[in-house]
Amino acid sequence: MQTNAMMQRRKFLILSSMLGLSPYIQAKELSTFEKEFKEVESVIAAVQAHLFPEGSKIPSAVSMNVTQFLFETLIHKSYDKDIRAFVIEGAQELKSREEGRFTTMSHTDKEIALRAYEETNYGSNWIARIMTLTMEGIFSDPIYGSNIKEAGWKALNAFGGQPRPKTRYIGL
Repeated sequence: MQTNAMMQRRKFLILSSMLGLSPYIQAKELSTFEKEFKEVESVIAAVQAHLFPEGSKIPSAVSMNVTQFLFETLIHKSYDKDIRAFVIEGAQELKSREEGRFTTMSHTDKEIALRAYEETNYGSNWIARIMTLTMEGIFSDPIYGSNIKEAGWKALNAFGGQPRPKTRYIGL
C-alpha cells in the first residue's frame, strides 16, 4: 500500500517530466505544420494571386510576398493553432475538390472553382480568412516582410500606424 506522500511524489515527477517535454512537443507541432503548409503552399499562393492579381490598383499578392507573410504569421507561436489548422485544411479541401488542378487552371476556371467553394459554409469562411491574411500582408508594416516599399499604403494614399514597430514580432 502506497503512502499519500509517495503518490504525491509520483504525480510531481510525472507532471515535471511532461512540462520538460513541452517545448519539444511544440516544436514537433510546428514542424508538422511546416510540412503540411509546403503541401498546400502552391494552392494558397494561387488563391492569393487570383484574389489580388497583377495590374490592379492595389499591389498584387505576388509582388507583396504575401504567401511568405501568411506562413510566418501562422507559424508564430502566438498564432491561434485552430486557425492555423483551418488554413491548411481549407487548402487541402480546395485541392481535393479540384483534383489537384487548381494551380494550373485558367483564370476563368479558378473563378468558377472559388465561387463554387464559396457556396459552402466552410469554403466561404476559408476564402474570407485567406483574403484577410493576404490584406494584412499587403497593408502591414514592411518590417513584417510584405508591403514592399510601402506599396500597399501608397496605393491607398495612406500610411501605417505610429509608432512603427522596431522588431518583427514580440517574443522571438
